[in-house]
Amino acid sequence: MFNLLKRYGRSYKVNLTIGPLTKLIEVVFDLFTPLVVAWMIDQGIRGGNVRTVVDGGLILLAMAAVGILFALVCQKMASRASQGMGTDIRHDLYRRINELSHADLDRFGTPSLVTRITNDVNQVQLAVALGIRQLIRWPLLAAGSMVAALAIDIRLGLIFLVSTPVIGGAFWFVMAKCVPFYRGMQVKLDRLALITREGLSGARVVRAFTREDHERERFREAAADQAATAIAVGRLSSVLNPVTFLVMYGAVALILWMGGIEVQVGDLTQGEVTAFVNYMTQTLLSIVYVANLVVVFTKASASAARVHEVLDCAPSVTDAGNKPVELPVLGQDGAMQVPALRMRDVSFSYPGASASALCGIDLTLMPGQTLGVIGGTGSGKSTFVSLIPRLYDTASGAVEVLGHDVRSWPLKQLRHVVGMVPQTASLISGTIRSNLTWRDAHATDEELWRSLEVAQAADFVRALPEGLDSPVEAGGKNFSGGQRQRLTIARAIVGDPLLLILDDSASALDFKTDAALRQALAAARARAAGEGKLPPATVVVSQRVASVRDADLIMVMRRGRMVGLGTHDELLRDCAIYREIDESQTGGSR
Repeated sequence: MFNLLKRYGRSYKVNLTIGPLTKLIEVVFDLFTPLVVAWMIDQGIRGGNVRTVVDGGLILLAMAAVGILFALVCQKMASRASQGMGTDIRHDLYRRINELSHADLDRFGTPSLVTRITNDVNQVQLAVALGIRQLIRWPLLAAGSMVAALAIDIRLGLIFLVSTPVIGGAFWFVMAKCVPFYRGMQVKLDRLALITREGLSGARVVRAFTREDHERERFREAAADQAATAIAVGRLSSVLNPVTFLVMYGAVALILWMGGIEVQVGDLTQGEVTAFVNYMTQTLLSIVYVANLVVVFTKASASAARVHEVLDCAPSVTDAGNKPVELPVLGQDGAMQVPALRMRDVSFSYPGASASALCGIDLTLMPGQTLGVIGGTGSGKSTFVSLIPRLYDTASGAVEVLGHDVRSWPLKQLRHVVGMVPQTASLISGTIRSNLTWRDAHATDEELWRSLEVAQAADFVRALPEGLDSPVEAGGKNFSGGQRQRLTIARAIVGDPLLLILDDSASALDFKTDAALRQALAAARARAAGEGKLPPATVVVSQRVASVRDADLIMVMRRGRMVGLGTHDELLRDCAIYREIDESQTGGSR
């Protein structure tokens, strides 16, 4: 918690300084209040001096008015600091999450990251706000009340000194027990968020299989588990207030008994005893509030540790020190001899996996060529293409794009040169235009329509009343699966990538549209060469033989290994697995 405060509090030094100072002034007035009351009792009420009582009342009103003014200033400073720091932490968390590699994201998990950037940051914000408003007030009020009480009577003040360690011991016990509970509770909140996310995002699937009861039961069990932990920690923390009141009220009773004796013998006045009891009451309230603050800061400590875990996570994929790569231009000597993609004995394993996802991949793809990738589910196709834009780093071997190892590219440049259409068609809320301009924010309407034409999406976009400015709902839910896929293909084409990856991105397209898409991509490559540009290479991942049969090279994958590489005819002749796939889809007809 202190590390976060040190890290993000620098921009709010004024708020973090003025807030506690105003609260300190308010505490000083609170500490003088019992003395004024004692003066009113001893000099006014007991002496029958009405003027003293009136003056004392006016002094109390003035102190209250000034105290409220300073309290409002403190409240404003606390709000600015806590909300500002919370916003800064969220910005940095979101930026760091976007810097993390896919391997790092896999380690944390999406539900956990969502909980950290929302619930955990909220806990930190609350702790900062209460730290400015309450953490200064109540400990100072307790300490000041104790000093004032000792100044009135040292013997009665010893009661404070005896009761304080008892309450301090209760604080220590509860804090030591609560921290593990709160950490466990945050983990259970992550699981609850995961189940909620799965149930809501997959609502159609749940209903299609009539699994509503099962999902409700899963949610109920996770919620009950989290609630059980919350109840356990609530029971533990609830011990603080009763123990505090028991000790403090016992101390008050002892003070009244001993103070009454001293009043009778003339060592103390009635006003001083009243002031002493007021100081004791202030101490009581202060310690009760401190007990509640202990719970808040214990939660915040657990949350801050989870926030730090993300902020301090060094991305496993970085481009520090990488200089921009000079791209080959058509017409330069040897430009067409530079491979668009080359893999040298590439292997890769996911963290914690018992087997390699890829093993010993070797291939070369030249500019303007198309590579088809085919294989069964789990054969490593998506893993293979994810290494090209460096979403993951290879375990061994090298991946080269346009003659340069991907680890030597600036990531922004690499991912501009490589256009990728993921397996799951994902659109962001906004408009069609805002989605298409992700790769090139300055793309003209002509370039956007050209990309839509290639992706076979122009017709249905033109049919929309607002065309390119038609709204897109979150996830593209207002479009069909095939329309979403075509829009994501168009998005990847905008900006003319030199290497286009289609990761099973035509699975929702009918055969006629799929064929038209392949013809349009071939025409785009020819047009680029005719305009004096380096023709883009294309990697097509598909389950359909029809989608890859015309590719210059087809790679057949099985269990992470390349078991065949060649043209359609060569693989039919030499690769039994490819021949089996082809026969299962075509019935053996050529």
